[in-house]
Amino acid sequence: MNDRVLGRAAFLGLLGAGMAGIFWGKQVAAFAGRFVPDQVEQILPTKGWRIFTIRGIPRIDPERYRLEVTGLVERPLNLSLADLRSLPQVEQVSDFHCVTGWSVHDVHWRGVRFDDLLGAAGLRPEARWLRFVSAEVPYVDTLSLEQARFPDAMLALDMDGKPLSRPHGSPARVVMPQMYGYKSVKWVTTIEARSDFVPGYWETHGYDSDAWIGKSNFFIQEKTSDVFFRGKE
Repeated sequence: MNDRVLGRAAFLGLLGAGMAGIFWGKQVAAFAGRFVPDQVEQILPTKGWRIFTIRGIPRIDPERYRLEVTGLVERPLNLSLADLRSLPQVEQVSDFHCVTGWSVHDVHWRGVRFDDLLGAAGLRPEARWLRFVSAEVPYVDTLSLEQARFPDAMLALDMDGKPLSRPHGSPARVVMPQMYGYKSVKWVTTIEARSDFVPGYWETHGYDSDAWIGKSNFFIQEKTSDVFFRGKE
């Protein structure tokens, strides 16, 4: 077993223990440091969520924020948060599932569908993939255009009736409810249209590129209280 897989197996095992209430808060972070690669710096439970970061939570001034839409587009865009909010806004309620096993149900999201965002840029015919770049360098991930056009995929600006908080990806994040959470890139600063697939950050550490819930990452399922553990060992 190589180091990438071993580290991830330990990480999943740790979070399984955390779900059962054995490790929380600083205890989790301290214990994780013994098994998880250095890039995972924080594991903090908050209102059912666990916040993971590889370089610390970015601090972005919403007034100065810009989203670049680049690559295979006719009209590259540089959009402010106000620009994004001027696009057609949609709302949905969906569940969020992390590959490490925990879930948050009935999350209220509000934001922009990718077609409405990309329509202003004018995708070129050879564009097949969207690469999302986070302010949390070096976090990136990729969705196909087909995936980004799912009816519940969006660039979210609000969560549960309020603008996104810093831990949840302010000012803008991907929401991809049919895939595990590592595909829902937070703190998005760039969307690059490409003809080729580029592996995401966690995919270079052993995760699957198609992160379908219940169908990827060597899915296993065990009932632990009222939570299902899903993971790859």
